[in-house]
Amino acid sequence: MKTSALLLTLVLLLTFRTNAQMTYQTPPDPLGQLVDAPTTPVVRVSPRGDVMLWMHPPRLAPIADLAAAELRLAGMRINPRTHGPSRSRGYLALGLKTLDDQPERRISGWPEDRQARNVNFSPDGTRLAFTVDVDDGIHLYVADVATAQARRVGDWAVNNAAGLPYAWMSDSEAMVVLTVPQDRDPVPERPLAPLGPVVQENQGLKAPARTYQDLLADPHDEAVFEYYMTSSAVLVALDGTETAIGPAGLVTGARPSPDGEYILLTAIHRPFSYLVPVFRFPRTYTVYDRQGTMVREIARLPLAENVPTTFGSVATGPRSLNWRADAAATLYWAEALDGGDAGREAELRDEVFMLAAPFEGSPISLAKLALRYGGIQWGDDELALIDERWSATRHVRTWIVNPSEPSEAPVSLFDYSYEDRYNSPGSPMTRPGAWGRRVLHIQDGRLYLTGAGASAEGDRPFLRTLDLETRETETRFQSEAPYYERPVTLLNDGHLLTQRESVDEVPNYYVRDLEAGTLDRVSDFRHPYPELTAITKEYIQYSRADGIPLSATLFLPPGYDKERDGPLPGLVWAYPREFKSTSAAGQRIGSPYRFKYVSYSGAVPYVTQGYAILDGAAMPVIGEGDQEPNDTFREQLVANAQAVIDEGARRGILDPKRVAIAGHSYGAFMTANLLAHSDLFTAGIARSGAYNRTLTPFGFQAEQRLYWESPETYYTMSPFMHADKVNEPILLIHGEADNNSGTYPVQSRRFYSALKGLGKTARLVMLPHESHGYRARESVLHVLWETARWLDTYVKNAPSAVEVAEPTG
Repeated sequence: MKTSALLLTLVLLLTFRTNAQMTYQTPPDPLGQLVDAPTTPVVRVSPRGDVMLWMHPPRLAPIADLAAAELRLAGMRINPRTHGPSRSRGYLALGLKTLDDQPERRISGWPEDRQARNVNFSPDGTRLAFTVDVDDGIHLYVADVATAQARRVGDWAVNNAAGLPYAWMSDSEAMVVLTVPQDRDPVPERPLAPLGPVVQENQGLKAPARTYQDLLADPHDEAVFEYYMTSSAVLVALDGTETAIGPAGLVTGARPSPDGEYILLTAIHRPFSYLVPVFRFPRTYTVYDRQGTMVREIARLPLAENVPTTFGSVATGPRSLNWRADAAATLYWAEALDGGDAGREAELRDEVFMLAAPFEGSPISLAKLALRYGGIQWGDDELALIDERWSATRHVRTWIVNPSEPSEAPVSLFDYSYEDRYNSPGSPMTRPGAWGRRVLHIQDGRLYLTGAGASAEGDRPFLRTLDLETRETETRFQSEAPYYERPVTLLNDGHLLTQRESVDEVPNYYVRDLEAGTLDRVSDFRHPYPELTAITKEYIQYSRADGIPLSATLFLPPGYDKERDGPLPGLVWAYPREFKSTSAAGQRIGSPYRFKYVSYSGAVPYVTQGYAILDGAAMPVIGEGDQEPNDTFREQLVANAQAVIDEGARRGILDPKRVAIAGHSYGAFMTANLLAHSDLFTAGIARSGAYNRTLTPFGFQAEQRLYWESPETYYTMSPFMHADKVNEPILLIHGEADNNSGTYPVQSRRFYSALKGLGKTARLVMLPHESHGYRARESVLHVLWETARWLDTYVKNAPSAVEVAEPTG
């Protein structure tokens, strides 16, 4: 038996030996079949609540799509052929379905060999707008909901580089569109020889910045960025009439007022930055009327390179400018009262302002906030809800304000910690208002709320009403076992559209009569992989040594019998989360009644290969009071990991000597730390992680201290600094085009070099053209193959008494 195991291991190791590029590999079934499983439509409900839009997503794209040309400029990734985002993913088909037993009607009249993106109903729900990428641009289409027939709008291309390229007017008869200017010069070419060096200089001002990627690097980048970002804003009526709104420029947004009489243009301008992305560039906010005449420049904001890195810090000047949803034409925004510095002591942090048409005189102060502004929901002239929050304490407050009487003191509505899921009051529901914008759903003085319904039993989504005078609540609906059912939208006739699922029933949509309690199914989405229904799923709870309650979802192979088959090799998949409260850290997350998804992107697929999977194993990292969670990051990770292994062993389903740990991004960081600072696991799989925190010196994840303020934290938490202690085989996977803040591809390359130089067992897989998440079919299949082989070699089939030779490459 030992000889056979050794031969098997050597054969598998030979498949790993490479120092060069290899061809994409395919995993064994059913792993490969999961990648090609049928997709389920994405559903959206019309503003009237009478029609569902079914958007049919494609399966994974081929690697050739990701290999297409792209520009990486100012934190953006642009397709130079189309003036749109590169790596964009749309929908193969669009369908309309009424809330009865009528069949789906597919929308026609657009190039159906292409994909639809940027799909939105008109305010009255009678039309649907969407864009279609073609070979040399992006075209805009409008479909009639009654006939399901679409037609192209205009003979120009839209500019989708900066975001949604159109916005509906409130009458549903016109749109403001960002178009690519016609008859312009070709794209600037890079000069054969540079004109001189690229110089950056600082005159003593603090300008800390997180580790952003794809930044501008030289004057040619600036010129190309300017070329692709230039747009013309045009008011386009569906009868063909077009009106230019302002001059062409670096327009990134055009938002009409609810009454359609004004348009707010957002534009960026020079000087650009080589340190921060586009969202920190100088910008202007300008109001135009619908005839294209400038009314007033509302704000001109400078380059924001010097925003402090303390969580909750913001740029100075107006921010979050938008239109009141309940008024004809009133702008609102927030401004910092503390210089934007969350690290500064201050009694007041933010002030919220309003300015109504014709936008003359000074703005009106609506509220001053002791915490950072977190958003506003409008109800009517006498009621709006303002949120404020503070990251350091997890504190959230919601205030009732009277927009017609701003001098009235705000009234507290909610006051809680956003970590405390059990006591979350829920979120207000909205409905279309008089101008077609979403406003608070208030009926007879009662506000409708919906939320996750977190509890010790698991999540039980609810619909409640809250009496705004007495503050009494009434539960109108709450999910009941053995189902997980969440409210989607309130319909106009006392009915509620919900999405309902169970462990073995795929999510589908239902209309629930709130008075009669009856339930009518209005969709018929099928099981994407019925051949895997025999997999078992169980939500398990346990505690770590200090008594903190923990949980995970346990998946076991089809037909597994503990008495017959004994303990299984295992795979733990996790992602650390920081908490300031011990009680919140121990709260239950999720529901035991969610559908049994077997997504190809995580750990669950490997249950088909004979492993016990402990998915979403809780990894809380707690720092109460003045203590920061990361002060004891390593110790708490090890305690969490020990607890989940002990629970699996206690149940008799997990062999504690054959367990792998795995994770993505911060979960990869966790994986490397656990291998360096414990001997609990047999092997590790780390995807798209960061391993040297000195390369992210201005903070990372929930760590807001700078490297120079707490160098010991950065050193202690960096697996790279402790690579000599990694005694178990580790598989590193990373996308070569990862643009996530902090997870440069060099992180995996340098960590692998350290491990190899120290004689450790490691393998580095760099995926061409992939970013932080993996999107090409070939890449995903290859990751499944790499992971299955690594697990089989070092977990399932590792000989117990034979020293395994190290794979190279």
